[in-house]
Amino acid sequence: MNYLNERIVITGVGLTAPNGNNIKEFRQALLEKKSGITHIDMRYMGQVAAGVCTFDERKYQDRKARRRGTRAGATAIYCAHEAVNDCGINWDNVDKSRVGVYVGITEHGNVETEEEVHLLLTQNNCDVKLWSHHHNPRTVSNSPAGEVNLSLNITGPHYTIGSACAGGNMGLIQAVQMLRLGEVDFAIAGGLSESVKTFGIFAAFKAQGALGTHADPAKASKPLDRDRNGIVVSEGGCLYTVERLSDAKARGAKIYAEVVGYATNTDATDFVLPNTERQIQCMNMALHKAGINASDIDIINMHATGTPSGDIVETKAVIEVFSNSDSSYINTSKGAIGHTMGAAGALELAGNLLAFEDGLVHPCMNIDNLDPECEMKNLVVKEPKKLDKVNYILNNSFGMLGINSSVIVKKYED
Repeated sequence: MNYLNERIVITGVGLTAPNGNNIKEFRQALLEKKSGITHIDMRYMGQVAAGVCTFDERKYQDRKARRRGTRAGATAIYCAHEAVNDCGINWDNVDKSRVGVYVGITEHGNVETEEEVHLLLTQNNCDVKLWSHHHNPRTVSNSPAGEVNLSLNITGPHYTIGSACAGGNMGLIQAVQMLRLGEVDFAIAGGLSESVKTFGIFAAFKAQGALGTHADPAKASKPLDRDRNGIVVSEGGCLYTVERLSDAKARGAKIYAEVVGYATNTDATDFVLPNTERQIQCMNMALHKAGINASDIDIINMHATGTPSGDIVETKAVIEVFSNSDSSYINTSKGAIGHTMGAAGALELAGNLLAFEDGLVHPCMNIDNLDPECEMKNLVVKEPKKLDKVNYILNNSFGMLGINSSVIVKKYED
């Protein structure tokens, strides 16, 4: 069958964030500007600000499975089960060979490798015979997606999409494409990160001068603020169940949103420094694919990591694309949760999804003194902004090596 023109919808959401373990908790925390960032003790570094999730790892897997697997896998399993439960499908009757699992990630395997090297040096007297035989399956890049398939008995395709901090958006984009190509009939897709468990990422951002710090950890992540000083590393996960509209309607599914536009491109400029022109191009490509104008977008969720240069680059891009729109409102999420890396795109989109129901644009957090170079009209700062209706949301997610992504979702209407 030809599914290329099929409408694609989100029917279930499973997530864990530093300030909530389901979409309603997460949404309420963002509306109330509730931070999920704390200080943790990091090996070799002492205290660092980080966003740590508190979901129940044992809710959907037993002790043995967790011991063999990974924190990233446990996060993915939790989010996948929550999404499947949320979408209301009769899982026992689903053809598991026609289910695809697409998980965006930043890095994977660092946690296990660092821990085992540490034990090798400090406890095992460098005896490699004591190296865990679970190491290889734990550290292959497809592990988080594969652990989902093992847990849910899915025999269809699974893979991770290594796309840095654009990973969450890229997982969703992959699901849309595979459903339209007829490769699968049901998809579990999004992104995740286990970053707070690895020393290396904190050390690298610190060496780069891009690690967010503050005596009060809840104020360490300050996107767009004049006093921002870098990224707060966080973990998290968000996976969606994604279906063709015809299938969702046939089973009477609740529909959160319709995916109507997306785009991805590459700066080809620098390893870490973003490019305004390419971000402008990416957003315009997504608008073109959706067949709408910039003025049709009601909410723009910025990537806004809290780095001095990155926020300014993206601000210029957003101003350029939306300069003629007076009805597009802008927010950010990382002030409340930090940077959840591979999960960021999917998780931050989820934080705005319920605006289709309540009409509220959640505010940015920790903008105490707006950077003049980040000043934009309709930036929602202090309190939620109530709109008469929310029809379209655009979600930006950008990553190292210059990967950019923009996803547009629409309020579902027959």
